[in-house]
Amino acid sequence: MAAAQGELLGRWNELLDRVRAKVPFYRDRLPAGRLTSLEQVSDVPFTTKEDFRANYPFGLFAVPAEQVVRVHMSSGTTGRPVVTGYTRTDLELWSECMARVLGAAGTGAADVVQNAYGYGLFTGGFGFHMGAERLGALVIPTSSGVTQRQVMVMRDLGSTILTCTPSYALVLAEAVEREGAASDLRLRAGFFGAEPWSEGMRAQIERGLGLEAFDIYGLTELGGPGVGVECTHHEGLHVFEDHFYPEVVDPESGRPLVPGQEGELVLTSLRREASPVLRYRTRDRTVLVDKPCSCGSPFRRILKLRGRTDDMLVVRGENVFPSQIESIVLDVEGLSGNYQLVVDRQLRRLDSLEVRVEAHADADREQLGRRAEERVRDTIGLGVRVTVLPPGALPRSEGKARRVVDLREL
Repeated sequence: MAAAQGELLGRWNELLDRVRAKVPFYRDRLPAGRLTSLEQVSDVPFTTKEDFRANYPFGLFAVPAEQVVRVHMSSGTTGRPVVTGYTRTDLELWSECMARVLGAAGTGAADVVQNAYGYGLFTGGFGFHMGAERLGALVIPTSSGVTQRQVMVMRDLGSTILTCTPSYALVLAEAVEREGAASDLRLRAGFFGAEPWSEGMRAQIERGLGLEAFDIYGLTELGGPGVGVECTHHEGLHVFEDHFYPEVVDPESGRPLVPGQEGELVLTSLRREASPVLRYRTRDRTVLVDKPCSCGSPFRRILKLRGRTDDMLVVRGENVFPSQIESIVLDVEGLSGNYQLVVDRQLRRLDSLEVRVEAHADADREQLGRRAEERVRDTIGLGVRVTVLPPGALPRSEGKARRVVDLREL
């Protein structure tokens, strides 16, 4: 352990030396001198999404433009997009991490990987593509959308591994059921991320597509997917600590928390050349687990994300995460994973929360609604209205689903 910590400390100091020399943003704010212990990591200032936007597009790059061979970026729906760059070495490191992700399900040359993540500026499609090719698997770059063709490809080309958002996996499961194609599929595993999803949604995806569902983690600011993945025990996601340094901090004070305490995940990219990032506040809430996993991995785990700090809703003074409501509602037999939360402000400025959720065909929607309302009230003590809808009533998404409609903002 001492040797490993010494190696990690050396990697941290190499990173700090490099960004001081190459990135004015970091040079102007980093403490002087080298770290003498990992406890001093908490003295390094955080990096935030606002820092990316303030330095848009290339202000955080640590290499000259001629060494950057690719860029990706976020959608930028709430402001300037986040831009991240890659050298050739960065792409090699990324493909190595993505091969590890797919390797969690034993993906190899005999597999057919149907990659239904979006290609383009979004990182997901290219990341999984490179990882699958590195393992020698056959890659079908379907990207997202054209659902009927996706099912045809699954069936006719014998896809064994599926990669997409969990929301789109539900859409595919519906299409498979509609076309009666389930018995023709060879799917055995799927890798789903880019949005929080509950154990209830996992069960629906696995049942609908006949596969083992793996949660993954990554984000554009850190180069895309490939930060971590579940093993077959599904008891948290292993973070690739030879590439990323994980911390969990108190969301309010920023104070580091000990393993086992829930807080905000903070990540540092230890090896990226073009876009190194120090102590990035992800806004994702989780728990860092340092207890060894029975799979034998040397990497620590983070528990399945509870939600994002900036996605948290405050309804009548109560803090509510969309994924928390999802988990409760999907425990009600007969309700599906297609749901939407609608927050409004009524007379006397009282907030209301309505859960709109689809039921399976021929279900008693009124009874299911009452049962779901009771479950939410008994679990988190919040009175909500649950409106149960027939199948197909809510909009479908080819990528990240829009789960929250906040009418208070209108």
